[in-house]
Amino acid sequence: MKKHITEQTVIFFSVSKWLILSSATGIMIGFLMSIFIKTLHAAQDARGFLPFAFYFTLPFALMLTVWIVRTFEKNATGHGTEKVIEAIHKQDGYINVKVVPIKLIATVLTIFSGGSVGKEGPGAQIGAGAASFVATLLKFSKQDRKKLVICGISAGFASVFGTPIAGAIFGIEVLIIGVIMYDVLLPSFIAGFAAFTTAQFFGIEYAYYDINFYRSFHLDLTLISQVIVAGIFFGMVSDAFITTVNQIETWIRSIPYNRYLKAFVAGLIMIAVSLLVSEKYLGLGLTTITNCLDPKALLSENVHWYDFILKTLFTSITLGAGGSGGVITPIFYVGATSGVAFGHFIGDHIALFAALGFVSVLAGTTNAPIASIIMAVELFGVHMANYAALSVVIAFLITGHRSVFQSQKIALKKADNITIGEGSDIQHTPISINMKDIDKVRNLPSRLRYKRFIWEAKKSEKAEDDPV
Repeated sequence: MKKHITEQTVIFFSVSKWLILSSATGIMIGFLMSIFIKTLHAAQDARGFLPFAFYFTLPFALMLTVWIVRTFEKNATGHGTEKVIEAIHKQDGYINVKVVPIKLIATVLTIFSGGSVGKEGPGAQIGAGAASFVATLLKFSKQDRKKLVICGISAGFASVFGTPIAGAIFGIEVLIIGVIMYDVLLPSFIAGFAAFTTAQFFGIEYAYYDINFYRSFHLDLTLISQVIVAGIFFGMVSDAFITTVNQIETWIRSIPYNRYLKAFVAGLIMIAVSLLVSEKYLGLGLTTITNCLDPKALLSENVHWYDFILKTLFTSITLGAGGSGGVITPIFYVGATSGVAFGHFIGDHIALFAALGFVSVLAGTTNAPIASIIMAVELFGVHMANYAALSVVIAFLITGHRSVFQSQKIALKKADNITIGEGSDIQHTPISINMKDIDKVRNLPSRLRYKRFIWEAKKSEKAEDDPV
Protein backbone atom coordinates (compact mmCIF):
# COMPACT_ATOMS: atom_id res chain seq x y z
CA MET A 1 0.00 0.00 0.00
CA LYS A 2 2.82 2.40 0.88
CA LYS A 3 4.54 1.66 -2.43
CA HIS A 4 1.30 2.34 -4.31
CA ILE A 5 0.82 5.72 -2.58
CA THR A 6 4.43 6.66 -3.33
CA GLU A 7 3.95 5.75 -6.99
CA GLN A 8 0.75 7.80 -7.26
CA THR A 9 2.45 10.77 -5.58
CA VAL A 10 5.35 10.68 -8.05
CA ILE A 11 2.91 10.46 -10.99
CA PHE A 12 0.89 13.37 -9.60
CA PHE A 13 3.93 15.63 -9.38
CA SER A 14 5.08 14.58 -12.88
CA VAL A 15 1.65 15.35 -14.35
CA SER A 16 1.54 18.68 -12.51
CA LYS A 17 5.00 19.57 -13.78
CA TRP A 18 4.13 18.92 -17.43
CA LEU A 19 0.72 20.53 -17.06
CA ILE A 20 2.47 23.79 -16.16
CA LEU A 21 5.33 23.46 -18.66
CA SER A 22 3.18 22.44 -21.64
CA SER A 23 0.55 25.10 -20.91
CA ALA A 24 3.18 27.84 -20.77
CA THR A 25 4.84 26.49 -23.92
CA GLY A 26 1.51 26.34 -25.76
CA ILE A 27 0.61 29.92 -24.82
CA MET A 28 4.03 31.18 -25.93
CA ILE A 29 3.86 29.34 -29.25
CA GLY A 30 0.25 30.36 -29.84
CA PHE A 31 1.40 33.98 -29.54
CA LEU A 32 4.33 33.38 -31.92
CA MET A 33 2.05 31.64 -34.43
CA SER A 34 -0.33 34.61 -34.28
CA ILE A 35 2.55 36.90 -35.25
CA PHE A 36 3.64 34.49 -37.99
CA ILE A 37 0.17 34.04 -39.52
CA LYS A 38 -0.70 37.75 -39.35
CA THR A 39 2.63 38.65 -40.94
CA LEU A 40 1.93 36.15 -43.68
CA HIS A 41 -1.54 37.61 -44.29
CA ALA A 42 -0.13 41.13 -44.35
CA ALA A 43 2.49 40.08 -46.90
CA GLN A 44 -0.17 38.52 -49.13
CA ASP A 45 -2.32 41.66 -48.87
CA ALA A 46 0.73 43.76 -49.81
CA ARG A 47 0.81 42.10 -53.23
CA GLY A 48 -1.90 44.51 -54.31
CA PHE A 49 0.46 47.47 -54.00
CA LEU A 50 2.79 46.10 -56.69
CA PRO A 51 2.40 47.69 -60.16
CA PHE A 52 2.80 44.24 -61.73
CA ALA A 53 1.83 40.64 -61.00
CA PHE A 54 3.30 39.54 -57.67
CA TYR A 55 4.88 36.37 -59.07
CA PHE A 56 7.30 38.39 -61.20
CA THR A 57 9.25 38.84 -57.96
CA LEU A 58 9.69 35.07 -57.57
CA PRO A 59 13.16 34.65 -59.15
CA PHE A 60 14.59 37.47 -57.03
CA ALA A 61 12.80 36.30 -53.88
CA LEU A 62 14.19 32.77 -54.25
CA MET A 63 17.71 34.17 -54.64
CA LEU A 64 17.23 36.37 -51.57
CA THR A 65 15.81 33.46 -49.56
CA VAL A 66 18.81 31.29 -50.42
CA TRP A 67 21.15 34.08 -49.33
CA ILE A 68 19.30 34.73 -46.04
CA VAL A 69 19.23 31.06 -45.07
CA ARG A 70 22.84 30.35 -46.04
CA THR A 71 24.10 33.50 -44.32
CA PHE A 72 22.21 33.41 -41.03
CA GLU A 73 20.85 29.89 -40.32
CA LYS A 74 21.20 26.94 -42.71
CA ASN A 75 18.68 24.84 -40.76
CA ALA A 76 15.93 27.24 -41.87
CA THR A 77 16.08 25.75 -45.35
CA GLY A 78 13.44 23.43 -46.82
CA HIS A 79 10.07 22.63 -45.35
CA GLY A 80 10.90 22.86 -41.64
CA THR A 81 9.45 19.66 -40.23
CA GLU A 82 12.32 17.60 -41.62
CA LYS A 83 14.88 19.62 -39.62
CA VAL A 84 12.80 19.37 -36.45
CA ILE A 85 12.56 15.57 -36.70
CA GLU A 86 16.30 15.43 -37.30
CA ALA A 87 16.93 17.59 -34.22
CA ILE A 88 14.77 15.32 -32.06
CA HIS A 89 16.53 12.12 -33.14
CA LYS A 90 20.11 13.33 -33.52
CA GLN A 91 20.58 16.42 -31.34
CA ASP A 92 18.43 15.66 -28.27
CA GLY A 93 16.00 18.34 -29.35
CA TYR A 94 18.51 21.17 -29.56
CA ILE A 95 17.57 23.82 -32.16
CA ASN A 96 19.40 27.11 -32.58
CA VAL A 97 17.04 29.93 -31.61
CA LYS A 98 18.12 31.86 -34.74
CA VAL A 99 15.91 29.51 -36.74
CA VAL A 100 12.79 31.22 -35.35
CA PRO A 101 13.16 34.69 -36.96
CA ILE A 102 15.02 33.39 -40.03
CA LYS A 103 12.39 30.75 -40.79
CA LEU A 104 9.61 33.32 -40.37
CA ILE A 105 11.26 35.84 -42.71
CA ALA A 106 12.28 33.25 -45.33
CA THR A 107 8.83 31.63 -45.40
CA VAL A 108 6.96 34.94 -45.65
CA LEU A 109 9.27 36.05 -48.45
CA THR A 110 8.82 32.79 -50.37
CA ILE A 111 5.02 32.74 -50.08
CA PHE A 112 4.69 36.49 -50.82
CA SER A 113 6.44 36.01 -54.15
CA GLY A 114 4.39 32.94 -55.07
CA GLY A 115 6.61 30.07 -53.96
CA SER A 116 4.54 26.89 -53.78
CA VAL A 117 5.02 26.07 -50.10
CA GLY A 118 2.91 25.97 -46.94
CA LYS A 119 2.87 27.38 -43.44
CA GLU A 120 2.47 24.29 -41.21
CA GLY A 121 6.09 23.10 -41.41
CA PRO A 122 7.50 26.54 -40.55
CA GLY A 123 4.95 26.75 -37.73
CA ALA A 124 6.26 23.49 -36.30
CA GLN A 125 9.89 24.57 -36.69
CA ILE A 126 9.28 27.98 -35.12
CA GLY A 127 7.40 26.35 -32.24
CA ALA A 128 10.06 23.70 -31.72
CA GLY A 129 12.84 26.30 -31.91
CA ALA A 130 11.17 28.48 -29.27
CA ALA A 131 10.61 25.47 -26.99
CA SER A 132 14.23 24.36 -27.41
CA PHE A 133 15.45 27.86 -26.52
CA VAL A 134 13.38 27.92 -23.31
CA ALA A 135 14.52 24.41 -22.34
CA THR A 136 18.18 25.30 -22.94
CA LEU A 137 17.84 28.61 -21.09
CA LEU A 138 16.35 26.86 -18.04
CA LYS A 139 18.99 24.11 -18.28
CA PHE A 140 16.57 21.23 -18.68
CA SER A 141 17.90 17.71 -19.00
CA LYS A 142 18.22 16.31 -22.53
CA GLN A 143 15.15 14.11 -21.99
CA ASP A 144 13.00 17.00 -20.74
CA ARG A 145 14.23 19.22 -23.57
CA LYS A 146 13.18 16.62 -26.14
CA LYS A 147 9.74 16.37 -24.55
CA LEU A 148 9.33 20.16 -24.50
CA VAL A 149 10.43 20.42 -28.14
CA ILE A 150 7.88 17.76 -29.11
CA CYS A 151 5.28 19.88 -27.29
CA GLY A 152 6.49 22.79 -29.42
CA ILE A 153 5.97 20.78 -32.61
CA SER A 154 2.43 19.83 -31.57
CA ALA A 155 1.60 23.37 -30.53
CA GLY A 156 2.91 24.73 -33.82
CA PHE A 157 0.90 22.28 -35.88
CA ALA A 158 -2.26 22.69 -33.80
CA SER A 159 -2.25 26.49 -33.98
CA VAL A 160 -1.63 26.55 -37.74
CA PHE A 161 -3.85 23.60 -38.70
CA GLY A 162 -6.72 24.86 -36.55
CA THR A 163 -7.21 21.28 -35.36
CA PRO A 164 -5.87 21.00 -31.80
CA ILE A 165 -6.29 17.23 -31.35
CA ALA A 166 -5.01 16.22 -34.80
CA GLY A 167 -2.18 18.74 -34.55
CA ALA A 168 -1.07 17.36 -31.19
CA ILE A 169 -1.20 13.76 -32.43
CA PHE A 170 0.60 14.68 -35.66
CA GLY A 171 3.45 16.23 -33.70
CA ILE A 172 4.24 12.93 -31.96
CA GLU A 173 3.13 10.46 -34.65
CA VAL A 174 5.35 11.96 -37.36
CA LEU A 175 8.58 11.25 -35.45
CA ILE A 176 8.62 7.44 -35.65
CA ILE A 177 6.58 5.40 -38.13
CA GLY A 178 4.41 2.97 -36.19
CA VAL A 179 5.02 4.42 -32.72
CA ILE A 180 3.11 7.01 -30.72
CA MET A 181 5.15 8.31 -27.80
CA TYR A 182 2.64 7.98 -24.97
CA ASP A 183 4.91 9.67 -22.43
CA VAL A 184 4.50 12.92 -24.40
CA LEU A 185 0.82 12.45 -25.22
CA LEU A 186 -0.64 14.52 -22.37
CA PRO A 187 1.86 17.40 -22.66
CA SER A 188 1.31 17.50 -26.43
CA PHE A 189 -2.46 17.68 -26.04
CA ILE A 190 -2.18 20.45 -23.48
CA ALA A 191 0.36 22.43 -25.52
CA GLY A 192 -1.69 22.02 -28.71
CA PHE A 193 -4.93 23.15 -27.08
CA ALA A 194 -3.23 26.07 -25.30
CA ALA A 195 -1.58 27.24 -28.56
CA PHE A 196 -4.82 26.90 -30.54
CA THR A 197 -6.82 28.82 -27.91
CA THR A 198 -4.17 31.54 -27.66
CA ALA A 199 -4.07 32.00 -31.43
CA GLN A 200 -7.86 32.36 -31.46
CA PHE A 201 -7.61 34.91 -28.63
CA PHE A 202 -5.28 37.00 -30.79
CA GLY A 203 -7.72 36.95 -33.69
CA ILE A 204 -6.59 34.03 -35.84
CA GLU A 205 -9.51 32.48 -37.73
CA TYR A 206 -9.61 28.96 -39.16
CA ALA A 207 -11.47 27.38 -42.06
CA TYR A 208 -13.76 24.40 -41.46
CA TYR A 209 -15.76 22.70 -44.17
CA ASP A 210 -19.31 21.43 -44.22
CA ILE A 211 -19.15 19.23 -47.30
CA ASN A 212 -22.63 17.86 -46.51
CA PHE A 213 -22.26 14.85 -48.79
CA TYR A 214 -23.59 11.95 -46.80
CA ARG A 215 -25.42 12.17 -43.51
CA SER A 216 -26.64 8.58 -43.32
CA PHE A 217 -24.72 5.77 -41.67
CA HIS A 218 -26.48 2.85 -43.36
CA LEU A 219 -24.35 0.30 -45.20
CA ASP A 220 -23.57 1.35 -48.76
CA LEU A 221 -21.45 -1.35 -50.39
CA THR A 222 -21.01 0.61 -53.62
CA LEU A 223 -19.65 3.66 -51.82
CA ILE A 224 -17.42 1.53 -49.60
CA SER A 225 -15.96 -0.17 -52.70
CA GLN A 226 -15.31 3.24 -54.25
CA VAL A 227 -13.59 4.45 -51.07
CA ILE A 228 -11.32 1.38 -51.10
CA VAL A 229 -10.30 2.11 -54.69
CA ALA A 230 -9.84 5.77 -53.76
CA GLY A 231 -7.49 4.77 -50.94
CA ILE A 232 -5.33 2.85 -53.41
CA PHE A 233 -5.35 5.81 -55.79
CA PHE A 234 -4.39 8.28 -53.05
CA GLY A 235 -1.57 5.96 -51.99
CA MET A 236 -0.22 6.10 -55.54
CA VAL A 237 -0.58 9.90 -55.58
CA SER A 238 1.31 10.07 -52.27
CA ASP A 239 4.10 7.89 -53.62
CA ALA A 240 4.37 10.07 -56.74
CA PHE A 241 4.51 13.23 -54.61
CA ILE A 242 7.32 11.85 -52.44
CA THR A 243 9.29 10.67 -55.47
CA THR A 244 8.90 13.94 -57.36
CA VAL A 245 9.85 16.18 -54.42
CA ASN A 246 12.94 14.12 -53.57
CA GLN A 247 14.11 13.54 -57.15
CA ILE A 248 13.74 17.14 -58.32
CA GLU A 249 15.54 18.44 -55.24
CA THR A 250 18.39 15.97 -55.87
CA TRP A 251 18.49 16.84 -59.55
CA ILE A 252 18.59 20.60 -58.98
CA ARG A 253 21.32 20.17 -56.37
CA SER A 254 23.41 18.15 -58.83
CA ILE A 255 23.33 20.81 -61.57
CA PRO A 256 26.87 22.26 -61.71
CA TYR A 257 25.93 25.94 -61.60
CA ASN A 258 25.80 28.65 -58.97
CA ARG A 259 22.91 28.07 -56.52
CA TYR A 260 21.68 31.65 -56.93
CA LEU A 261 21.51 31.22 -60.70
CA LYS A 262 19.59 27.96 -60.24
CA ALA A 263 17.12 29.70 -57.94
CA PHE A 264 16.62 32.50 -60.45
CA VAL A 265 16.04 30.12 -63.36
CA ALA A 266 13.62 28.03 -61.28
CA GLY A 267 11.61 31.19 -60.59
CA LEU A 268 11.55 32.02 -64.32
CA ILE A 269 10.28 28.51 -65.14
CA MET A 270 7.40 28.84 -62.68
CA ILE A 271 6.53 32.29 -64.05
CA ALA A 272 6.45 30.92 -67.60
CA VAL A 273 4.18 28.00 -66.67
CA SER A 274 1.91 30.34 -64.69
CA LEU A 275 1.54 32.65 -67.69
CA LEU A 276 0.80 29.72 -70.02
CA VAL A 277 -1.54 27.73 -67.74
CA SER A 278 -2.61 29.41 -64.50
CA GLU A 279 -1.17 31.24 -61.50
CA LYS A 280 -3.21 29.18 -59.01
CA TYR A 281 -0.31 26.75 -58.45
CA LEU A 282 1.68 29.55 -56.81
CA GLY A 283 1.56 30.34 -53.11
CA LEU A 284 -0.64 28.51 -50.61
CA GLY A 285 -3.48 27.70 -53.00
CA LEU A 286 -6.17 27.87 -50.31
CA THR A 287 -8.82 29.13 -52.74
CA THR A 288 -8.45 26.03 -54.89
CA ILE A 289 -8.70 23.79 -51.82
CA THR A 290 -11.94 25.55 -50.82
CA ASN A 291 -13.32 25.10 -54.34
CA CYS A 292 -12.54 21.38 -54.21
CA LEU A 293 -14.42 20.95 -50.94
CA ASP A 294 -17.51 22.72 -52.24
CA PRO A 295 -20.35 20.14 -52.49
CA LYS A 296 -20.98 21.49 -56.00
CA ALA A 297 -17.32 21.20 -57.12
CA LEU A 298 -16.98 20.64 -60.85
CA LEU A 299 -14.11 20.18 -63.27
CA SER A 300 -14.26 23.68 -64.68
CA GLU A 301 -12.22 26.87 -64.68
CA ASN A 302 -11.71 26.44 -60.93
CA VAL A 303 -10.67 22.77 -60.65
CA HIS A 304 -8.96 20.67 -63.33
CA TRP A 305 -7.97 17.02 -63.41
CA TYR A 306 -4.26 17.89 -63.81
CA ASP A 307 -4.08 20.39 -60.93
CA PHE A 308 -2.50 17.94 -58.50
CA ILE A 309 0.24 17.10 -61.02
CA LEU A 310 1.25 20.72 -61.64
CA LYS A 311 1.06 21.60 -57.93
CA THR A 312 3.44 18.71 -57.19
CA LEU A 313 5.89 20.06 -59.77
CA PHE A 314 5.67 23.66 -58.51
CA THR A 315 6.25 22.57 -54.90
CA SER A 316 9.18 20.36 -55.90
CA ILE A 317 10.82 23.16 -57.91
CA THR A 318 10.28 25.75 -55.15
CA LEU A 319 11.85 23.58 -52.44
CA GLY A 320 14.57 22.24 -54.73
CA ALA A 321 15.60 25.76 -55.73
CA GLY A 322 16.02 26.85 -52.11
CA GLY A 323 12.61 28.26 -51.23
CA SER A 324 11.67 28.10 -47.55
CA GLY A 325 8.28 26.90 -46.40
CA GLY A 326 6.17 23.93 -45.47
CA VAL A 327 5.07 20.96 -47.51
CA ILE A 328 1.77 20.17 -45.74
CA THR A 329 -0.42 22.80 -47.43
CA PRO A 330 0.74 21.63 -50.91
CA ILE A 331 -0.10 18.08 -49.76
CA PHE A 332 -3.62 19.26 -48.87
CA TYR A 333 -3.87 20.88 -52.31
CA VAL A 334 -2.65 17.74 -54.10
CA GLY A 335 -4.96 15.52 -52.06
CA ALA A 336 -8.07 17.64 -52.56
CA THR A 337 -7.59 18.19 -56.31
CA SER A 338 -6.74 14.54 -56.95
CA GLY A 339 -9.89 13.67 -54.98
CA VAL A 340 -11.99 15.87 -57.26
CA ALA A 341 -10.45 14.17 -60.31
CA PHE A 342 -11.18 10.73 -58.83
CA GLY A 343 -14.73 11.75 -57.90
CA HIS A 344 -15.49 12.83 -61.44
CA PHE A 345 -14.03 9.59 -62.77
CA ILE A 346 -16.31 7.62 -60.42
CA GLY A 347 -19.17 9.97 -61.23
CA ASP A 348 -20.46 10.87 -57.77
CA HIS A 349 -19.66 12.28 -54.31
CA ILE A 350 -17.12 14.83 -55.54
CA ALA A 351 -16.74 16.67 -52.23
CA LEU A 352 -16.44 13.39 -50.33
CA PHE A 353 -13.48 12.23 -52.41
CA ALA A 354 -11.89 15.69 -52.22
CA ALA A 355 -12.07 15.49 -48.42
CA LEU A 356 -10.78 11.91 -48.44
CA GLY A 357 -7.88 12.95 -50.68
CA PHE A 358 -7.15 15.88 -48.35
CA VAL A 359 -6.46 13.56 -45.39
CA SER A 360 -5.39 10.38 -47.22
CA VAL A 361 -2.51 11.96 -49.13
CA LEU A 362 -1.42 13.56 -45.86
CA ALA A 363 -1.32 10.10 -44.26
CA GLY A 364 0.45 8.57 -47.24
CA THR A 365 3.18 11.18 -47.54
CA THR A 366 3.85 11.69 -43.82
CA ASN A 367 3.01 8.25 -42.34
CA ALA A 368 0.57 9.80 -39.84
CA PRO A 369 -2.72 7.88 -40.28
CA ILE A 370 -4.14 8.44 -36.77
CA ALA A 371 -3.70 12.23 -36.93
CA SER A 372 -5.17 12.25 -40.45
CA ILE A 373 -8.33 10.39 -39.37
CA ILE A 374 -8.82 12.74 -36.40
CA MET A 375 -8.24 15.71 -38.70
CA ALA A 376 -11.01 14.47 -41.01
CA VAL A 377 -13.42 14.51 -38.06
CA GLU A 378 -12.28 17.95 -36.84
CA LEU A 379 -12.42 19.58 -40.28
CA PHE A 380 -15.32 17.81 -41.97
CA GLY A 381 -17.50 16.35 -39.22
CA VAL A 382 -17.99 13.03 -37.46
CA HIS A 383 -19.91 11.58 -40.43
CA MET A 384 -16.57 11.41 -42.26
CA ALA A 385 -14.92 9.06 -39.75
CA ASN A 386 -15.89 5.70 -41.26
CA TYR A 387 -14.87 6.52 -44.82
CA ALA A 388 -11.79 8.52 -43.81
CA ALA A 389 -10.46 5.65 -41.68
CA LEU A 390 -10.77 3.23 -44.59
CA SER A 391 -9.19 5.47 -47.22
CA VAL A 392 -6.46 6.86 -44.93
CA VAL A 393 -5.16 3.48 -43.74
CA ILE A 394 -5.10 2.05 -47.28
CA ALA A 395 -3.19 5.09 -48.60
CA PHE A 396 -0.78 4.85 -45.66
CA LEU A 397 -0.03 1.20 -46.47
CA ILE A 398 0.12 1.60 -50.27
CA THR A 399 2.81 4.29 -50.02
CA GLY A 400 5.18 1.77 -48.47
CA HIS A 401 8.18 2.56 -46.29
CA ARG A 402 8.71 6.01 -47.74
CA SER A 403 8.05 9.53 -46.54
CA VAL A 404 8.41 13.15 -47.51
CA PHE A 405 10.30 13.43 -44.18
CA GLN A 406 13.51 11.46 -44.69
CA SER A 407 14.52 11.75 -41.01
CA GLN A 408 11.58 9.68 -39.76
CA LYS A 409 12.51 6.44 -38.02
CA ILE A 410 10.82 3.15 -38.93
CA ALA A 411 9.37 0.90 -36.25
CA LEU A 412 6.70 -0.77 -38.37
CA LYS A 413 6.76 -3.05 -41.39
CA LYS A 414 3.72 -2.63 -43.62
CA ALA A 415 3.67 -6.21 -44.93
CA ASP A 416 4.61 -9.64 -43.50
CA ASN A 417 7.05 -10.50 -46.29
CA ILE A 418 9.16 -7.37 -45.72
CA THR A 419 12.14 -7.25 -43.38
CA ILE A 420 13.33 -3.96 -41.89
CA GLY A 421 16.97 -3.71 -40.85
CA GLU A 422 18.48 -1.38 -38.31
CA GLY A 423 18.86 2.19 -39.52
CA SER A 424 19.01 5.69 -38.14
CA ASP A 425 16.21 7.03 -40.30
CA ILE A 426 13.94 6.14 -43.21
CA GLN A 427 16.58 7.16 -45.75
CA HIS A 428 19.26 4.83 -44.40
CA THR A 429 17.20 1.92 -43.08
CA PRO A 430 17.73 -1.23 -45.21
CA ILE A 431 14.49 -2.86 -46.36
CA SER A 432 14.43 -6.32 -47.95
CA ILE A 433 11.63 -8.40 -49.44
CA ASN A 434 11.30 -12.14 -48.83
CA MET A 435 11.36 -13.44 -52.41
CA LYS A 436 10.07 -16.87 -51.34
CA ASP A 437 6.82 -15.27 -50.27
CA ILE A 438 6.69 -13.30 -53.51
CA ASP A 439 7.21 -16.51 -55.53
CA LYS A 440 4.36 -18.13 -53.60
CA VAL A 441 2.06 -15.30 -54.64
CA ARG A 442 3.26 -15.44 -58.25
CA ASN A 443 2.74 -19.21 -58.40
CA LEU A 444 -0.63 -19.09 -56.68
CA PRO A 445 -2.72 -19.44 -59.91
CA SER A 446 -0.84 -22.58 -61.02
CA ARG A 447 -1.05 -24.07 -57.52
CA LEU A 448 -4.79 -23.46 -57.41
CA ARG A 449 -5.21 -25.04 -60.85
CA TYR A 450 -3.21 -28.09 -59.66
CA LYS A 451 -5.35 -28.47 -56.53
CA ARG A 452 -8.51 -28.17 -58.60
CA PHE A 453 -7.19 -30.90 -60.97
CA ILE A 454 -6.53 -33.26 -58.00
CA TRP A 455 -9.94 -32.50 -56.49
CA GLU A 456 -11.74 -33.22 -59.77
CA ALA A 457 -9.74 -36.46 -60.26
CA LYS A 458 -10.69 -37.70 -56.81
CA LYS A 459 -14.30 -36.73 -57.39
CA SER A 460 -14.30 -38.71 -60.67
CA GLU A 461 -12.79 -41.80 -58.99
CA LYS A 462 -15.37 -41.65 -56.22
CA ALA A 463 -18.18 -41.45 -58.77
CA GLU A 464 -16.87 -44.56 -60.56
CA ASP A 465 -16.64 -46.52 -57.31
CA ASP A 466 -20.14 -45.64 -56.10
CA PRO A 467 -22.75 -48.34 -56.93
CA VAL A 468 -25.47 -47.30 -59.33
